[in-house]
Amino acid sequence: MTADSARAAAAPVPALRVEGLRKAFGSLTVLDGIDLSVPRGESLVIVGPSGTGKSVLLKHLIGLLQPDAGRVYVDGQDLWALDSVARNTVRKKFGMSFQEGALFDSMDVFENVAFPLRRSGRSPAAIRARVEECLALVRLPDIGGKRPSELSGGMRRRVGFARAIAHSPEILLFDEPNTGLDPITTDAIAEVILGIRRQLPVTIVTITHHVASARKIGDRLALLFRGNILYEGSPEEFLESSDPAVRQFVEGRAEGPLTVEFEKADQRANGGAR
Repeated sequence: MTADSARAAAAPVPALRVEGLRKAFGSLTVLDGIDLSVPRGESLVIVGPSGTGKSVLLKHLIGLLQPDAGRVYVDGQDLWALDSVARNTVRKKFGMSFQEGALFDSMDVFENVAFPLRRSGRSPAAIRARVEECLALVRLPDIGGKRPSELSGGMRRRVGFARAIAHSPEILLFDEPNTGLDPITTDAIAEVILGIRRQLPVTIVTITHHVASARKIGDRLALLFRGNILYEGSPEEFLESSDPAVRQFVEGRAEGPLTVEFEKADQRANGGAR
């Protein structure tokens, strides 16, 4: 064994690893050979313009979508090399908070958070204790009897967080946790994510458009565009980067390489410019 191979064998297995991930919907290529690794315990934030495949990537990580090519590894296991039973077992390592909370309107808050626990074999008392613990962790004690329609947007997101952590997952995925929220609520959501991370031994992947939130919650930021990771680095490296695409995204400018390339991709998808 060479020194390089010995070091590779001794390296910790990442919580998530993606190799050559490709996905297309009809003639539109959304993911175009992505390579990405997320070490255990890291908080990775994936940023990028709307419509660039961030949510599609997240759904591949949890196994909701099967890639056209490439591999997705969870704790070293090739997700799509497993049979359906084993793959579902691996999925139990995940907790996912969908956009806007995705709560069941027919259930109160308590039942929404308890939902993933109902088949766990826990006693009613244990389920109640866990639900209360999770609601306290997201700073929403004593609202179990309320309906989602009675909650603000930020509160619904936090109830979604509580449901995502109820079964004690190893990996948490947050899909646009602050879309449509005001700046103060957006910062409060980031603080809740930081609190979850401090108290739970989890790996976190978040997708967002909000640079300030990404900086606050991420150990590493990755810019996704045209189906690839254009840039990745620490929040400080990302914000100080001279890369034109990164600068356009950080500064929120309409003109720049992201806009030009996005328009070209949109034209190709609609049968326009080649």
